[in-house]
Amino acid sequence: MRQIAAIWSKEFKDYFVSPIAYMVIAIFLLITGWFFFSSFFVQGQASMRSFFQLLPLIFAFVIPALTMRLFSEEFNMGTYEMLITLPVTLRQVVVGKFLAGLAFVAAMLLPTLAYPLCISLIAKLDWGPVIGGYIGALLLGGAFTAIGLLTSAITHNQIIAFILGTLFCFALAIVDKMLFFFPESFLDVIQYFAADYHFQNIAKGIIDSRDLLYFLSLIFIGQYVTHLLLQARE
Repeated sequence: MRQIAAIWSKEFKDYFVSPIAYMVIAIFLLITGWFFFSSFFVQGQASMRSFFQLLPLIFAFVIPALTMRLFSEEFNMGTYEMLITLPVTLRQVVVGKFLAGLAFVAAMLLPTLAYPLCISLIAKLDWGPVIGGYIGALLLGGAFTAIGLLTSAITHNQIIAFILGTLFCFALAIVDKMLFFFPESFLDVIQYFAADYHFQNIAKGIIDSRDLLYFLSLIFIGQYVTHLLLQARE
């Protein structure tokens, strides 16, 4: 655990050294703030529905931008070889980097807590869906972070890692909106693979074991395949 904590601490601190992280946070808050305040003040909706409806699509672009450097930068700068000579296992490296990415996603979400607090000061707010939405956001963020970690382990190029991560995450975010392209007999299966479908279930305040299993499976598979890719490099 100490090795994982050490890797997590290093990677999490490195986020705040890079200007890209601050740019990503600023863009994320700007986009989410715009849609939240436009629905709240212009449309008069005293809810977080619009925020959570757009979150999977926003995450599909933002999180790959945060994770693209996790391994690609190590490969490109030649520090990966030095990393694996340290008294840590590949599993500890993967888990530590994943936790650092997830922690940064949580830090990015933290300022958005001002949105429900703002609503509660003016109107009556149902906190059940809000709490469910943030739990779902962390699970969704964890799944997309694991995918971003995987694509970062594929290539030395951060831009390619970002593009691949975005394609995978975007596909999972919109596949349930494209069901009319698939035969009716496959609809249930295709829908189950949709991250937005499972996220919106949790955002309603309904914690279902099938939705939890979906996100935890993505998190596990992403880290496991990343571990296999790193083993193949040795």
